[in-house]
Amino acid sequence: MACFMPLVADSASFGTRTSAVPQHSRRMLNVPVDHAPKLRMLNDPLMASCVGTALTMLIANSQRRQTTRRHPRGLSGVAALRRCSSHRTSLQAEPQAQEVRSYGSWESPITAAFVTAAGVGLGSLKCDPDAELYWLEARPEEGGRQVICRYAPNDASASERSGVDVIPKEHNARTRVHEYGGAAHILGPDGDGVIYSNFKDQRLYWNKADGSVVILTPPEETGNPRYRFADAILDMERNRLICVREDHTDPQPANVQNTICAVALDGSFGMTVLLSGQDFYAAPRLNPKGDKLAFITWDHPHMPWDDTELRVANLRPEGDVAVIETICGGNGQGTSVLQPAWSPDGVLHFVADSSGWWNLYKCTGWTSEEPTSCLVQKEADFAGAAPGWVLGGQNYSFLEDGRVATCYKDSATGASRLVIIAKDGSFHEFGQEYLPGLVGGLCTCPDGKFLYFLGGSPDAPSGIYKWSIPKTEEAVPCELIACSVRDEMRVDPSYISSPKPIEFPTGDGEIAHGYYYAPRNPSFQAPEGTLPPLLVKAHGGPTACTGTSLSLGMQFWTSRGFAVLDVDYRGSTGYGRAYRNRLKGNWGLTDVEDVCAGAQYLVKEGMVAAGKLAIDGGSAGGFTTLAALAFNDVFTAGCSLYGVADLAALAGDTHKFESRYLDRLVGKYPEDKDVYEARSPICHVDQLACPILLLQGSEDKIVPPNQAEVMYEAVKSRNIPCALKIYEGEQHGFRRSENIQDALNSELSFYASVFGFEAAGEDVPRLDIANFGAKM
Repeated sequence: MACFMPLVADSASFGTRTSAVPQHSRRMLNVPVDHAPKLRMLNDPLMASCVGTALTMLIANSQRRQTTRRHPRGLSGVAALRRCSSHRTSLQAEPQAQEVRSYGSWESPITAAFVTAAGVGLGSLKCDPDAELYWLEARPEEGGRQVICRYAPNDASASERSGVDVIPKEHNARTRVHEYGGAAHILGPDGDGVIYSNFKDQRLYWNKADGSVVILTPPEETGNPRYRFADAILDMERNRLICVREDHTDPQPANVQNTICAVALDGSFGMTVLLSGQDFYAAPRLNPKGDKLAFITWDHPHMPWDDTELRVANLRPEGDVAVIETICGGNGQGTSVLQPAWSPDGVLHFVADSSGWWNLYKCTGWTSEEPTSCLVQKEADFAGAAPGWVLGGQNYSFLEDGRVATCYKDSATGASRLVIIAKDGSFHEFGQEYLPGLVGGLCTCPDGKFLYFLGGSPDAPSGIYKWSIPKTEEAVPCELIACSVRDEMRVDPSYISSPKPIEFPTGDGEIAHGYYYAPRNPSFQAPEGTLPPLLVKAHGGPTACTGTSLSLGMQFWTSRGFAVLDVDYRGSTGYGRAYRNRLKGNWGLTDVEDVCAGAQYLVKEGMVAAGKLAIDGGSAGGFTTLAALAFNDVFTAGCSLYGVADLAALAGDTHKFESRYLDRLVGKYPEDKDVYEARSPICHVDQLACPILLLQGSEDKIVPPNQAEVMYEAVKSRNIPCALKIYEGEQHGFRRSENIQDALNSELSFYASVFGFEAAGEDVPRLDIANFGAKM
């Protein structure tokens, strides 16, 4: 129940309300905060967080640029970020006396329209044999269309990012495998064009460099795509590609078939199933000789972050499978193995959490009895922000000289560290003296000179960076070559609230994590002696994490006078397997306890107004939001975006990938029906006592819209102020700019009505709220 677009244990019963803050000792660091004496914070140089999938699909726009301005070459990572944040724009604040106005009612140039018009999402970096760079752009103003672009700084038709589109305007490079997709395209043989899945018909297209097009998969007679394809690799010896195929001949989740399949490159529509019989497959990877195929597989009820197997299939000369060996995982070990890849000299690498953390391993043998070795053993996750949700993730890259580059998030600071590992096992780490605060999506240039990656920071836009690969620990700063936000749309830094990593006490004497954003606007200050409303954010997944790359959606709130707490509740990724497993059997308990504890912690520290605590979340975060409102008295308002209200309905009415996810998070259904009912907000509307806003997509296959509709009617019948908006054509997560704008403005208007302030801005109409003013 994660939402990737532009894309991370024990508690009290839900049968009773709890609002007490855990009363155990609190360590404090003397770090001043804007409007509080002290706050317990982690030592955090750049307040940066994990990148990976979350960084690749940022809220963005798609307006074609009419300017030929280019980013200056040679900007260092630090200097480039400074330039992004300090560039003179229409949003630069002029020096003036601050107007006194209540929190929440501040005027802000970061409007909902600005949020969607500021840039594009960038991801999926790839280099062809001629060292030409390609990437994927997400464009909400084109209905969420994803476009493959080639870096061409000398092309007169190039965008401000120096990119040119390489697929037709009517195509959208996106796959629906697992519904979340990922890895929808690869580069053609020898760099000849691109091969991609088109969203509308889910067929594979090969757009060649000469302009010709070869359609690789058969048409659909019913109009409803039978096959979906993703995560491909070329097999040039046999003139084919090998990929994950999902067969929806029978669309019932239990009957959808996932396989690894070969697809002919000659346009004959030829397809051959190579591997079948398991519930799921991912990451088919062919070794340089073409005689071994590594892949990941797992079965229900496991998810890829729970228990998977890395296998290697020996291929006969004709291309069919001979013998299959298990390399790592399986046999009930509870090991998550992900992201296999072969080095150029034929050594298999992979990421596994055998040690309790996702570390990088390599093996030289083909059976589990033969040795595997950990390249860098650290209490850190090297798998990226939210591994397993989308296909194609690989958080490391092979360098031309045999070394390996990888990166991880330092959970103590939130900053990325890039690690280069030599063949002899020695390694060097590089930080923000050379790199931006956030690093992910590594891609090595074939000439061996440069490493491309996605980067960003909490106070500057994300972009694509180019870094001269260092031979030793001595390095030079990286260079920004493409920024996700065009020059004239960058925000003056005086409006930007930087996230402060915090830890706070929660249930069972444990600690939870989050990022605190203080209200900030250079033109306004609040009346003396007042405190800001708080918006707590619960991320989706729930096995995922939040991030701290610049989010204009976050600054939309802080620039209006809201404080925000973005919570990495127990169960989030990035803090090791033990922290991730705290949610096992406890979804709706542990996560709810943590979002409540975080809000109460900030109240106790005198940083936010006790009577103005709101919470929102999308998907799984929407469930946490509804559960927090139903089973606790901490919050006074909430907004659920495509969130789960009925766990039993979700267990019986969702797609295959997540159809058994709740076995681990809640319990088996229907055996544990009582537990499902005890934790489902829809079954406890009699305990709700505060206003709720529900936002939903009409075509959501993951959390069907009927859940929001049933919840709305139930809440409305109890005279509780509530509102429901269903956006036509949207799926799980909003991709269209007009709907992203309306959702933000509706939520702001909702809180303005509930908390009693006037929302600034002509684009923020008053929301029609049922039962508003009624006695609850």
